[in-house]
Amino acid sequence: MFKIGEFSRLSRVSVRMLRHYDQLGLLTPSQTDSFTGYRYYSADQLPRLNRILALRDLGFSLEQIAGMLNEDVSTEQLFGMLKFKRGEVQQQMQEEQERLARLEARIRQMNESKHEIYDVILRDVESELVATYREVAADDNRIQQIFDKVEIYVEAHEGARADKPPFTIYYDDEYRDAEIDCEVAVPLKYPIPESESIRVRQTPKLFNMACVVHVGNYSSIYQPYNALLGWIESNGYQMKGPIREVYLRYGTSTLEFALPPTYLSDDQDQYVTELQLMVEKR
Repeated sequence: MFKIGEFSRLSRVSVRMLRHYDQLGLLTPSQTDSFTGYRYYSADQLPRLNRILALRDLGFSLEQIAGMLNEDVSTEQLFGMLKFKRGEVQQQMQEEQERLARLEARIRQMNESKHEIYDVILRDVESELVATYREVAADDNRIQQIFDKVEIYVEAHEGARADKPPFTIYYDDEYRDAEIDCEVAVPLKYPIPESESIRVRQTPKLFNMACVVHVGNYSSIYQPYNALLGWIESNGYQMKGPIREVYLRYGTSTLEFALPPTYLSDDQDQYVTELQLMVEKR
């Protein structure tokens, strides 16, 4: 029999960890002196301790190890657990490789960019109820007129306008400054009747959206567009579906009624626009 300090030196496991294993029921002493409280271990406990250390090294938690040791786990079950853990480790390695690629891309961006550095994140975009109008618009001025048209239509239905930011969906495969296939969307609290041109629909939930936020007037919005496209290319993604502009802070001066003030600003330099684009791995 060995005192806990002797067993610690023999096994090369600290006394603190041996006591912790005892508390968890992983490795209880062979004998405990009822008078002094001293713990005593035997040499035949070393194989169990080595099994604990080996499983910890493979990435299993102490709680998982306790279940594996204290239950009657067959060789086949242990083999299955090891294969499952291998899959977890492979997944973690893949995630770390992708994180490394994003770091490399960010470093290149900072080295090469002469403009503001934009942060691109991946997230899901929730479904929402909207009133929409789609048209091949002559130019950006026409898009603003379409927004006014939809806002006026929604205003005619008392309390229907939701206090959420409006957005535009651009369907063209490439950038266009004229003849723009777009759909404007105004959020709703509840469904309202449709007109000949205005539709009411629930947008689908969108997954894996690359999003970047631009602060400033629309004259420099090409910069976050360039940053978004550069991020997609650098990180091994490709575009999937139309791009969206969500107006988190914007201005309006042509309407004769007030919009929800949460997202409004009189200062164009304080406008906030989020670009959203669904992506998938190449």
